[in-house]
Formats: sequence, C-alpha cells, structure tokens
Amino acid sequence: MATISYLTRIEFEAGALQSLQSVLDDLNIKRPLLVTDAGLVQSGIVDKVRAALGAGTSAAVFAETPPNPTEEAAEKAAAQYRAHDCDGLIAVGGGSPIDLAKAVGILLTHKGSLARYSAIEGGVTRIKPFMPLIAVPTTAGTGSEVGRAALITLRDGRKLGLISPHLIPSVALCDPALTLGLPAGLTAATGMDAVSHCIETFLSPRFNPVADSIALDGLKRAVTNIQKAVTSGTDIAARTEMMMAALQGGLTFQKGLGAIHALSHPLGAIKHASLHHGTLNAVLLPHVLDWNEPECAEKYARLRDLLGLAGNASLSGHFRSLNAQIGMPSTLSAIGVRDTDLQHIATGATKDHSSATNPRATSEDEYLALLKAAF
Repeated sequence: MATISYLTRIEFEAGALQSLQSVLDDLNIKRPLLVTDAGLVQSGIVDKVRAALGAGTSAAVFAETPPNPTEEAAEKAAAQYRAHDCDGLIAVGGGSPIDLAKAVGILLTHKGSLARYSAIEGGVTRIKPFMPLIAVPTTAGTGSEVGRAALITLRDGRKLGLISPHLIPSVALCDPALTLGLPAGLTAATGMDAVSHCIETFLSPRFNPVADSIALDGLKRAVTNIQKAVTSGTDIAARTEMMMAALQGGLTFQKGLGAIHALSHPLGAIKHASLHHGTLNAVLLPHVLDWNEPECAEKYARLRDLLGLAGNASLSGHFRSLNAQIGMPSTLSAIGVRDTDLQHIATGATKDHSSATNPRATSEDEYLALLKAAF
C-alpha cells in the first residue's frame, strides 16, 4: 500500500478499506458518525464499510445526504452526532457526503450559521480545527477527500464554498475497488469533474509549479483512462488511474479554480433540476477553454503537447469530442437548465470564489454570454 503525506495522509490501494479500523484506532475514534447517502446504503457499500469496523467500534449512520448537500442536511446530521455522542466522522461517498461531513464538523464546533464560514463572507480565517474526519471516496471525480473546500447550498438558496486547510480530511482512504460498480454515466460525469479540476488549477494564474505538475499528471491519467473506465467498468487498472487523477485534482485546489466552477456552483443550486456537478463541468469546459485562450497561449501549448495534439489543434474541440465519446450532454438545456435561469447564474458566477482565479477577468455580461453559448 502507498502511504502518501501531501497536505494530509492518504491510504491508496485496491482493498484499502480493510485498513479503516486501524485508521480509526490511530485517530482514537470509537463512536464515529458515518455520513453517506441512501444510494450507497442500497448498493451495499455502507455494509462493506461497517464490516471493516472492529468489534469495539459503534458507528451511527446518517444516510440522508442530498445530491447537492444543504445546510439543513448538515444540521440534521449534526443533531444525530450529538444524540449518539459520536467522537469522529467517516464520510463515505462522492463529493456530496464528504462536503456534508465537513459542514457537520463546522456546525458542531463553531458558532453561527454556515454562511458565516463561506469564503465570500470572510469565513476562511474563522474556521478552526475540529474532530477527525476520514474520507472514503466511492467515486473518482471530486477530489474532496483531499480538498480544503466544501460546497453547501444554504437556506437562502446560495451554493457557497466553505474553504480552509482545516477542512482537509484527517485521512483519505482511497480504495478504487469501491468504484467498480459505478454506472457508466456517473463514471463519465465524475471523471470529467476530475478533468476540469486538473485543467482549471493548471490554468490558474497563481504561482505554484508543484501543483501545476500534479495537475498535468492527473489530467494525463484521466484522459488516458476515462473511456476505458466508462466502457469497461470492472477494469480495476482504469478505475485506479481515475481515482488517482481525481485525488491529484483535489491536491491542486490550493491554486484555485476558474470560470467553469464559478458557473457550475450557482447552477448546482437550481431547485427545479438536480444537476450533477461533473456533468455541468463537462458541458461548460469547451466554452470556457475558448474564452480563456487569449490569456493562456503558453499553457495551452503545454496542454496540447500533453494530449498529443497538433500545435494549432482546438482544445475545446478535443474535449467536445471526448464528451461525445463518453455520453456527456453537449448543452445546458439538455439537462434541465432554463433560459430564465441564465441571468441569475451569471450574477452568481461573479460572486463565486472561483472567479477570482480564472486566468481571464470575466464580467457578468461575459458570464452570461458563456451561458448562452452553452445553452
């Protein structure tokens, strides 16, 4: 097993779940709250996690994480944590349960509502350390298992980022075998989430060559293996590469993201449609690549070289083709976004924390034009 210490402790191997009790012992957790969702209970993954617990560990289970985690769900999970006198958190799932568990940690140890701890309201320095959190990802996309952010939809409808180094899980327990049963569509969507993370963090103007190298390596793994993971879901080698690519995207979040995420965050808060974050990123990626190109000539050349493309090849065209090959939709309207949503989303994008690290300054009108192009 590879034990990696970069931002946090990472246990990475097919079968790594079997080390869960050892990790709990290391963190002195005896009564964890397991934060997950109903689908993972039904799939049997939660049973596998509970089977990996020792006889002396008593875990309560919160399985009501919504597809886009909410402040209300975090409060409900926090109440269950208190009721069972828990002493640590295990998040099992994709980005939604992991982000929700981070929000639960804040609610249990900090005063006030979650809005107070959002990045755009000055919350970064308000977040302090809290109880240990073990992240067990069951998808290969979000990178939240090593990321310093949690995206939560608040009561007022805003989907905001809670950001702090203290939100990085104490341990990321990455077992690619847990992704073997992931449906093709979800494999594609989460995989494109990882792709978008690697691209946007690489293109961020912040200086961090170490993160750039990790992002490019993650992107290479993802584009090389995503089609195989989608079409041959039991290929453990492809699943392993996709989980590593997702993890690498998460490790580079410290550089910041960009316009794709500035748009997909408010889009994810739309109430009349349940929009998968990775699918949104896949649809938006080609349009944002075209928009940013005037500011990224040198980095685009490096991306073309990594992808094996000719010097004058269209990056947006390459990813449009990849989206089509793995079954991703090509427009926002195809997944339930309405034209009446666009102005509100453009306004929200200008206020999103990811907008600040897009390589090209983008106004509300320019965000609206991007949305119309993707619609």
